[in-house]
Amino acid sequence: MAEAATKLPVNPEKKPTASIDRWWPFDTLRSEIDRVFNDFSPAIFDRPSRMPASFSRGVLAVDLVESDKNFELSAELPGVDVKDLDITLAEGVLTIKGEKNEAKEEKQKDYYLSERRYGTFRRSLELPPGVDSGKIEATFTNGILKVVLPKTAERQTNNRKIAIKGV
Repeated sequence: MAEAATKLPVNPEKKPTASIDRWWPFDTLRSEIDRVFNDFSPAIFDRPSRMPASFSRGVLAVDLVESDKNFELSAELPGVDVKDLDITLAEGVLTIKGEKNEAKEEKQKDYYLSERRYGTFRRSLELPPGVDSGKIEATFTNGILKVVLPKTAERQTNNRKIAIKGV
C-alpha cells in the first residue's frame, strides 16, 4: 500500500525568502569542467571574483581589426583607471594587464550599502607578422583601451586581390 503524503502547515502571512546558498543544477557540472581545465592548464581558468563580462574568467576580452595600414586592438575596461593598466611588448608578445578596484558606499537614514569589486586581468597576444613594433601606440579614453599596431611598409604592399573564376 502507498503511504499517505505528509501535509506541512502553511502560514499565509510568511512570505518565502531567497536563499543565498541555493544549489543550481549546472554548478556541479561547471565545477567538474573547471577542474578538468585547471588540470590541463592551472590558474588560467580560475573564477574571478565579481568581474565584469569583459574580464571573462580573469582573461581580458579584446577585439582585433585589420585595416590596410594597421591592426587595431580594442578592449572595454569599465571602472579601470589608466594608472592601473600596464602594456608590455617582449619577444613579439603584447601583454595587457591591469587591476580593477571599485568601492561604493551609500548612507541613508534607513539603510547602509557598501559594495566592493576588485580583481586582476591579463591577456597576452602574439603579434601578427609584419607589425612595426617601434611605432605601437595605446590610448585609453572613457574606459576603452585602443592599441594601434602599424604594419610595416612591406606588409602593407604585400596585399593583393585574387580573382575568383566562376564555373
